[in-house]
Amino acid sequence: MSAAADLSVDLGGIALRNPVLTASGTFGYGTEFSPFLDLRTLGGFVTKSLTLLPRAGNYPPRIAETPAGMLNAIGLENVGVEVFVREKLPVIPEDVPVIASVFGTEAAEYAEVLKRLSGVPKVAGFEINASCPHVKSGGIEFGQAPELLVQLVRAVRRATPQPLLIKLSPNVTSIAEMARICEGEGANALSLINTLQALDVNLETRRLVLKNGLGGLSGPAIRPVALRMVYQAARAVRIPICGIGGISSAEDALKFLLCGATAVQLGTINYLNPAAAAEIVDGIAAYLVRAGCSRVRDLIGALES
Repeated sequence: MSAAADLSVDLGGIALRNPVLTASGTFGYGTEFSPFLDLRTLGGFVTKSLTLLPRAGNYPPRIAETPAGMLNAIGLENVGVEVFVREKLPVIPEDVPVIASVFGTEAAEYAEVLKRLSGVPKVAGFEINASCPHVKSGGIEFGQAPELLVQLVRAVRRATPQPLLIKLSPNVTSIAEMARICEGEGANALSLINTLQALDVNLETRRLVLKNGLGGLSGPAIRPVALRMVYQAARAVRIPICGIGGISSAEDALKFLLCGATAVQLGTINYLNPAAAAEIVDGIAAYLVRAGCSRVRDLIGALES
């Protein structure tokens, strides 16, 4: 990495050494990937979504490969907020920004999880999972209904003074409208997009591939959709955006920055290449040198007209 390249960004009040994070649900609790890369090379990482109590998730099969992507219906399996604070957080290196993903089936549950995490050392901010497409209650309901999204963002904003990122669903008519709601209710940044609601069929059994039926589609197949939504949201709000969706190279990440993202998250690629995040950081730095740019911040929203 060139010393001349300034990769630092500010994501809604969270200072990042570079714009590359890893996405919730694809990077465990961070330390699982320690054998493959130094966590301190990341801008930060987003934890698995945390609920008030431990959650078992959906019955298998709950992951399936698709052309240029992956279907998952894990169902937000996690250890719960108390075990996370007691056992998972202490072993994460001190200088790695941790963004805790938070989920609940109702606004009050989200708020309670936030209250238990607010002020906890190492937690730099929160990502509110308002858009999970494969749970029976909560999740996508908040991300698709404007009136419910208002209630949720209002509740979580009251629950913590720390930075809040709202993770939005692509399964909406207008991403700009949902982005403006979040900004109006005090969100510090947005994360988009979550997975696309999808399914696949097993021809031999004539059954749906996933036990849950519906799952979330991720991977390169959704990247053009994610780019479009980041582009539209960035023109609708002034708060920063973290772009997510099929990023597997530095070139992909840079396209999101040009479309208006301040930072990006890597998801499905972590399963294929656990060292991808570090490689993409280096690739962004190399591009800056080739392009004669001294700061990555100068690329944000810098599409030519």
